[in-house]
Amino acid sequence: MLLVGHEASLVVFLTILVLFSASNLLGLRRLGSRRHRAARGAFDALPISVLVPARNEERNLAACLESLLSQDYPAFEVIVLDDGSADRTAEIARDIAAEGRVQVLTGAPLPSGWVGKNWACHQLAAAASGRLLVFVDADTRHHPRTLSDAVAALQGEGVDFLSVLSRQEARTWAERLVVPLVPWSQHTFFPIALLRRLRRPALATAVGQFMLFRREAYDAVGGYERVRGSAVDDWDLARAVVAEGLRWTLCDGATRITTRMYRSFGETVNGFSKNLYARFGYSLPGFAFVWTWLLWLTWQPPILLVLYALGVSWVPAAAVPYAAAATGLMAATWAVSDLRFRAAPGHTLVYPLTVLAVFAIAVRSVVWRALGRGVWKDRPLEPPPRSRALRGRPRGLRTGPR
Repeated sequence: MLLVGHEASLVVFLTILVLFSASNLLGLRRLGSRRHRAARGAFDALPISVLVPARNEERNLAACLESLLSQDYPAFEVIVLDDGSADRTAEIARDIAAEGRVQVLTGAPLPSGWVGKNWACHQLAAAASGRLLVFVDADTRHHPRTLSDAVAALQGEGVDFLSVLSRQEARTWAERLVVPLVPWSQHTFFPIALLRRLRRPALATAVGQFMLFRREAYDAVGGYERVRGSAVDDWDLARAVVAEGLRWTLCDGATRITTRMYRSFGETVNGFSKNLYARFGYSLPGFAFVWTWLLWLTWQPPILLVLYALGVSWVPAAAVPYAAAATGLMAATWAVSDLRFRAAPGHTLVYPLTVLAVFAIAVRSVVWRALGRGVWKDRPLEPPPRSRALRGRPRGLRTGPR
């Protein structure tokens, strides 16, 4: 009966996750939604600075900039910072800048205590003139209405900071297997409407591929200087926003923004190794518990069903309906995310392999940190404790409705 009770507890937990996922079908609003279109007709077209840090991005930069320059927003500037690239990134940026629509900066040397991207974004913000700041990764591509819809969402939701979940483009088998974890984890574990109301810094979330700030809010939280050593600057900035009493939201940008984060097995593994342990503030107990629990939650119920089908005597028949329900509920969360964010066809059928693969990468992420071998874009990753992001309260103006 102990096993039956355990399976029943898994069903209860997974039912909560299904409810979270279902709530996000409404609470995680889509850019360009009816609500946002109504706001778009009345919003103030505040000048925007679109800020693109770029280090060794010759594969992505031209497509990103061309999509940004095609925006229908009436008042925006695009600034690119070449962060010490060893490829043709700077040349590509200058060629496009020659048309007079892009400003190109050359990054200053990386100071001690800063992560490279954060230092690049800090310099970009200092050069920006807009009343709204948009930080955009160089591996993103944008629908012509991205900026207009994002500003409409910012004003329609009455927030100071907005981030979006983009559609993740995946072509190699490693990408198709691993990358769907990103939208699934956000859609399944973060009920956005509820978390916005709770206003707890630890519950805020963001995706660094597209982050829109009111300038006053960016200055109020201390900008990138506040998270200068963070390997997960997006989450830490979102939590700093909440810590300062400002408002935030996360939106579904799958119809507006496409991202291809990685292009090979090695890039995929290294990229996730960089972020996974950092997401937990380098706290091994919490990290180990969450990933072990997720692995168990994914694999134990279907394995139990297989053992029962094979006639294993210690598997009670009373546990089978619960194990089947748990398996179905977990698959349902993946199906919702995969459909909404356009994962590779058939991915939902192999989601246990995704969890297993990412669990292995999670272990590697800990090893990277413990041995000091973490490297990203030819730079060592030695971030200080994440708690720094929420320490102190830089002086600044609070904005947005209360």
